[in-house]
Amino acid sequence: MRLVAILVAVLFLAAPAAASEQHPTLADLEDEVLCPVCYPETLAQSSSPAAQQVKRFISGRIAAGDTKSEIKRKLVADYGPKILASPSKHGFNLLAWALPLVGVLGGAAVLALLAWRWTRVRDPEPEPQQWALNGHPLGPEEERRLDEELARFDG
Repeated sequence: MRLVAILVAVLFLAAPAAASEQHPTLADLEDEVLCPVCYPETLAQSSSPAAQQVKRFISGRIAAGDTKSEIKRKLVADYGPKILASPSKHGFNLLAWALPLVGVLGGAAVLALLAWRWTRVRDPEPEPQQWALNGHPLGPEEERRLDEELARFDG
């Protein structure tokens, strides 16, 4: 039963993404494409003539039935990979996606280790010996003699 619920949730969430890929709208792409002259503004943020030209190109490709991926590929072919608001998820650009995740996970691991070390129970410190000779505790006879000698100096 749990597996069925998970599958339904996955299908429910995947359906809009698939529809957006097959039948994109200008609004779908405006936040994913940068203005070619007012970097780093997206098309949604820019009203420059160059941004308007790219918006017209996208609208024309949508009307021709292109998918979101096809439109992005054509934009990259015309303007280069810097036209996309996010880097691709393969090759060297994969580092842009992986390094922040590795940093967050590494930081969480360090914090967990530090929290564990700060909260664990420590062994009590050994009681200091009252009298010691060369780092060894005095025996009962030596303590008695030391007490007698000290008493002679105090009196």
